[in-house]
Amino acid sequence: MDFDDEYFMRQALREAQLAYDAGEVPVGAVVVWDNKIIARGHNQVEQLNDATAHAEMIALTSAFNNLGSKYLPEATVYITLEPCLMCCGAMYWSKVARVVYGAEDVKNGYHKTTGDNFPFHPKAEVVKGILAGECAALMKAFFAERR
Repeated sequence: MDFDDEYFMRQALREAQLAYDAGEVPVGAVVVWDNKIIARGHNQVEQLNDATAHAEMIALTSAFNNLGSKYLPEATVYITLEPCLMCCGAMYWSKVARVVYGAEDVKNGYHKTTGDNFPFHPKAEVVKGILAGECAALMKAFFAERR
């Protein structure tokens, strides 16, 4: 059965909900290879006391371990929020084929630093705005609760 970008983004949203429930900024990510989820991750910055424990970083590390490889040239990474520059760098070096994200992050997303420059691997495809409203709503609810 073939799944589409919305299906996999919904899986990333499930990961984001886990982060939300744990008191973490609700960002989730899944790594897909050959139409199968091979890794999942959600923000664990507070839990691990590690500023680099972003959803993408955790999902990528899990994918490397799962495949026994340092490159993911046929993978798609689905992220509920526009990735930061650190996570873009990790995806660049991972050589992922596609990056799909939901909501934009004007404060910390890669566009803030790179503008129109492309921080991903030259062969990567980037798809923006998949379930953006749902992804943004989870973030807004999280921060509204804390103010």
